[in-house]
Order: sequence, then C-alpha cells, then structure tokens
Amino acid sequence: MILRLDQIVARFGGEIVGAGDTAIARIATLENAGPGDLAFLANPKYRHQLTTTRAAAVIMAPPAADGPAAAILTPQPYLYYARVAQWLNPLPVPVAGVHSSAVVEGEVAASASIGPNVWIGPAAKVGAEVVIAANCSIGAGVEIGAGSRLAPNVTIYCGSRLGARCLVHSGAVIGADGFGFAREATGAWVKIPQVGRVLIGDDVEIGAGTTIDRGALGDTVIGDGVKLDNQIQVGHNVRIGAHTAMAGCVGIAGSAVIGARCTVGGGAVILGHLQITDDVDVAAGTLVAKSIRNAGTYSGAVPFLERGDWLKNFSRLRHLDAMADKIRALEQRLAALEKKS
Repeated sequence: MILRLDQIVARFGGEIVGAGDTAIARIATLENAGPGDLAFLANPKYRHQLTTTRAAAVIMAPPAADGPAAAILTPQPYLYYARVAQWLNPLPVPVAGVHSSAVVEGEVAASASIGPNVWIGPAAKVGAEVVIAANCSIGAGVEIGAGSRLAPNVTIYCGSRLGARCLVHSGAVIGADGFGFAREATGAWVKIPQVGRVLIGDDVEIGAGTTIDRGALGDTVIGDGVKLDNQIQVGHNVRIGAHTAMAGCVGIAGSAVIGARCTVGGGAVILGHLQITDDVDVAAGTLVAKSIRNAGTYSGAVPFLERGDWLKNFSRLRHLDAMADKIRALEQRLAALEKKS
C-alpha cells in the first residue's frame, strides 16, 4: 500500500509540514528508516536522530524541528503512529468456510473461517467473520462474537463467552478450573468444583500462553478493551475493568477486583480478594498486598507504597551501610563518655 501524507492527514488529522504528496510505503524507526518510510518521534531522547534519519517524513509533536523535509505534527505522535501502522498493515482477509478436518457440533456463521483440526463443541456459537486457526478447541456452549480471531492452539473451555473483535494468541487457555481446594484434617486436599464461567468483553486482546480461570461460583469477568500480554495468570472470579492493560507474567490471585484504565507492569503480583480502584498504575515487579483505594502510581515489593513515598524510602535504603557505620561510631563515643563519667 502506498499513501500520501495528505491522505493520512485527511483521515487522522494533524498538520502537514512540507510536501503533502510525499509518498509513504511503510512505518519505520528514525534510526532504520529509508526513502519512502514514515518515522515517528515519541520519546524526546531520540530527538537527535532527526538530523540523521533517512525517513521521507516524521510524525512528531509540534513545533516542527530540523530533520526530514516533511512531517506530520500531532499532540500524540505515538497514538498517531499506531493508527497509521494499522492502515498500512491490514489484517489478511481469510477465506470463509470450514476446513474438511474440522469437527463442528455447534453453530458457525457462513462468513467465519474455521481452520484445520478445529473442534467446536455442541451448542457453541461462532459469529460472523470470526477466524479460528488450526488446532483450536472450542468447548460446548462457548460464544465467540463477530470479528474475533483465534491464533492456532487456543483452548476455550465450555460456557465461556468472548466478545466481538477480540484477538487471542496461541497457547492461551480460557476457562480452565480455578485453583480451589479445601483441606482435610489429614492434610489431603478436596477439590472444589469450578462451576462459573469466563465472560470477556469486546475488543480484548489476550497474549500467548495467558490463562484465565473460570469462576468457582460466580464468573471471571474481563471488561471491554482490556489488553493482556503473554503468560499472564488470571485467577478465578477476578474482575478486570474496561481498558486496563497488563504486561507479561503478571499474576492475579482469585477474586481480586481491578478497576478501569489501570496499567500493571510485567511480573507484578496482585493478591486475592483485593480491590484496586480505577486509574491505578502498578510498576513492574510490585507486590500488591492490600487494596488500593486512590488513583495513582504504586511501586515496590514489601511493603508497596505510593510511588513518591517508595522512591524516597528507597533512596535511604541505599545509604543503610553508611548509616550503620555512623551509628556504631556514635555508640562507641557514647560508651566512652559514659565510662569517663
């Protein structure tokens, strides 16, 4: 696909600097761009690359800077780049139909595309223009909304619901049993049946290897627009609010409730039965051991604190050895003074 800058601005807005008929074939970084490429400047620390980039044009925040002969000025260059990249790289349109090796016991829309060795269980419903790639397993009673796409080897257990325009990457498992057991006096564990469901909203993306457990009695609920990275564990009866995003290897224990528009950094752990309000940002590696009632940014392990307080305390931790030496010296001086008296 070849686009001109004026076509891009007509669609997404912004201000053109330079020739509007500049041709664009793809998106690239400032460092690696060449003729015909549209680069973007989102992080100020790369601003020096404007003078050396070979890009035909650059997306940047105003005001314009020295660099390529053409630019698109916009207040949010990273968001603008994402939209242009989607336009230049549309998803392939699969051929509708059911592969001869697939086993379909439920209902499949005529416009859906069902790949090799897919199993779709009894009473399952697959909506219009859904794509289910090879070797997926769709359990009984599962519902998949229009326009959703499943990469190869996705498993969705019985009764789960997936909204419209979702994207589920390979190896994801939706609706497996939650980790629920009661302990006998002997120490043996008695399994608690997990009879709830997983309910997933529209426009959700679920990364490779991510697991979302079904509820024990109620449902596990993932809100509209949620983005989950690879290898995330979502426990039973967890609720995640709309447009929350989580990076890889986050672990969420059962019955935690996470608000809307939150972000959770990679490797963070959220303990069970906690509540996190809307608009909270949790830094990578943070252990959330108690509920968060106020919006803001939180960091740390044991204990976690509001980010500003945690950074202040951590700056003191770096000087503990020096402080210990000073305390020992003061103790020795005090002991010497006491002997004299």
